Amino acid sequence: MEYRNEAVRRQDRLLSEERARELIRDVEYGTLSMIDEDGRPYGIPVNHVWDGDSCLYIHCAPEGRKLRALTAHPEVSFCIVGRVHLHPSKFTTEYESVVLRGTAHVGLTAEERRKALSLLLDKLSPNDKEVGMMYAEKSFHRVEIIRMEIKEYSGKCKKLNG
Repeated sequence: MEYRNEAVRRQDRLLSEERARELIRDVEYGTLSMIDEDGRPYGIPVNHVWDGDSCLYIHCAPEGRKLRALTAHPEVSFCIVGRVHLHPSKFTTEYESVVLRGTAHVGLTAEERRKALSLLLDKLSPNDKEVGMMYAEKSFHRVEIIRMEIKEYSGKCKKLNG
């Protein structure tokens, strides 16, 4: 997983790598963008969890358009938006965002899927993890996990002075 900002047009708006990693870790959802099985663009907001290394995990149903798309075209992009503040009188917006690029994998082992569900519960339901794990085990056959191997990511922000 490499932090690469060379392609960001506005080099004066680069987000620090530290802040980019915080957004990947802490933000509740992002938009998974892919090409569907018919070759059309397809993006969908999803909850995610980062493993702290080079992978994101996303849970979903065991069938559907998203999985068909990823089977046909596993190269994906994932966009996370952090703080946003609109300044109507200045005709601008403060923002911070991270774009990740990588490859999606499905058909993970049961062990990796359980690990991903545990990480998701740690992030999204930390006070109810025990009950959440029981629920996850009960509905395990109805859940698919997507692992996105992050190849590179970049971050951008705009902050107003004063």
